[in-house]
Amino acid sequence: MSKISEKGGLKQANALGNNYMGQIKRQEVPTELTWDLTTVFADDQAFEEAVAALKASLADLDQYVGHLGDSAQTLLAGLETDLQIERSFEKIYVYANQKYDEDTANNHYAGVYAQAQDLLAAVSQATAFFQPEVLAIDEKTLSAYLEDQALVPYRHFFDVLLSEKAHTLPADQEALLAGASTVLSSAEQTFSALDNADMDFGDVVTENGEVEELTNGLYGVMLRSKNQPTRQQAFTTLYDAYMALKNTFASTLSSTVKKHNFLAKTRHYQSAKEAAVLSNQIPTAVYDTLTDRVEKNLPLLHRYVSLRKEVLGLEEVHSYDLYVSLTDDVDLPVTYEDAKAIALKALAPLGEDYLEVVKKAFAERWIDVVENKGKRSGAYSGGAYDTNPYILLNWQDTLDNVYTLVHEMGHTVHSYLTRHNQPYHYGDYPIFLAEIASTTNEALLTDYLLKTYDDPKVQAYVLNQYLDGFKGTVFRQTEFADFEAWIHDQDAAGQPLTAEAMAAYYGDLDSKFYGPDLTKDPEIAYEWSRIPHFYYNFYVYQYATGEAAATTLAQNILEKGEAERYKDYLKAGNSASPLEVIAKAGVDMTEGAYLDQAFAVFEDRLNQLEALLGQAK
Repeated sequence: MSKISEKGGLKQANALGNNYMGQIKRQEVPTELTWDLTTVFADDQAFEEAVAALKASLADLDQYVGHLGDSAQTLLAGLETDLQIERSFEKIYVYANQKYDEDTANNHYAGVYAQAQDLLAAVSQATAFFQPEVLAIDEKTLSAYLEDQALVPYRHFFDVLLSEKAHTLPADQEALLAGASTVLSSAEQTFSALDNADMDFGDVVTENGEVEELTNGLYGVMLRSKNQPTRQQAFTTLYDAYMALKNTFASTLSSTVKKHNFLAKTRHYQSAKEAAVLSNQIPTAVYDTLTDRVEKNLPLLHRYVSLRKEVLGLEEVHSYDLYVSLTDDVDLPVTYEDAKAIALKALAPLGEDYLEVVKKAFAERWIDVVENKGKRSGAYSGGAYDTNPYILLNWQDTLDNVYTLVHEMGHTVHSYLTRHNQPYHYGDYPIFLAEIASTTNEALLTDYLLKTYDDPKVQAYVLNQYLDGFKGTVFRQTEFADFEAWIHDQDAAGQPLTAEAMAAYYGDLDSKFYGPDLTKDPEIAYEWSRIPHFYYNFYVYQYATGEAAATTLAQNILEKGEAERYKDYLKAGNSASPLEVIAKAGVDMTEGAYLDQAFAVFEDRLNQLEALLGQAK
């Protein structure tokens, strides 16, 4: 329903940089550093009027219930009414959501946001009849309707809808599954409550000698410490807590896998993997090609682990040594004004028309820049078809924040170009494509920084950041994808998913990925117990495909001048399947060539870092 694209908290900096920090109140933030939501609704009164109008319009759908199959004209009128209601709601939701995000302690806008949530439920209920009723129309009759000239622009829209027909059950069975959804989701809810609220990791001694309660946030900080005993302490303390509950976590994960397999079988899919990827119009070949090509390129990851061992001067490399930086942090303060200039230079290879949208974002206040009391943390790009594509930041004067800016700008320009080149019903894009646009911008920024800064320390820092990002997004997420496929296959074959069975497979898999220089810590075999993505149903592979595609596209833009092809993808929205859309940019994601090209970039930058650190082979 909502077309809000979001990327929460990418590369958020811990450092404190500028004068506009969390202690200031919302009303004290300079206007030029806030987003302008008056272009959505002039004021709250206009918002309330829009809410009232939308509520009244829901009754317009009643005349089409049970009649969508009467004629092509009725089908068209029902579709246009449905789409207009959704379109109006999305504009309302953007205003409510973003006013709330400005200051989550503001009770008035908390109420406005709650009002939008209630409206979402009403809109969802009012429009729920549409898809099952269309799918109930006789195929021959519907095919004849779609020949009507007025319905031709919606052909792909209906093709996507009809692709679900073979996997849609009779209405009474659909109602039964819908009613059981809460019960079927109880295992992941139990995991979430246990993982987020009830886990007690105990205390650790930090580098400064203070005793503190270990949290997930502190764990991340300690794992990046230059002191190995500090890293080891955090690692063993955290995993001791998870291993103490290994059978509970095995039960919640096993139950979730059984749910995925049950629903896939019920809906006539060959497997849970097929059900998950095909429902997003992605063939399983994309998934399988990813895991195959990553496995073939694991020697590159083994080299990177070996480099860590040498640079950090370690006798043994452990799992807790994989996140500490190989370089010192660089003293490169970057103000927001500096960042805007850097972004325009880094993104220049995309062409002047792309930069014009970036300049509009800066000039027309699409960006809420700085932190204030109560403001939502992290960063995202959001908006709707009839609004500007806004960006929320919590700016700090660091290089990481420049990456955040260009990342979110990638989403924002993608949204802008899609909405200005597609009608509403194709004016969005799936997650599978979304992260490619944002990560391509990061790749262009990396290239710009490497070409602009001659200081070896800065170059080494940027290369290390890039390699760590690729390691975490392509290699690590594919490791997760491999494990996810295995646990579903095991359950489908009737094999019990015990804690011991999953630990045995995961431990061996981790050793295969990181290679002979990594000492096998027994704790890492239980990493599966703390990964929430395993409850998301074949989601993580998209991180890896997106990063690899972005790496390849950025190189093609820089070396082959393929910016125009790339922008054809940004403009296409949902007008074709995701693979057809990305093919416009020159990438076939069913074949391995784009992955091979991405790994070649990784290898080249690994060579550069080895040379800079004096470890060239």
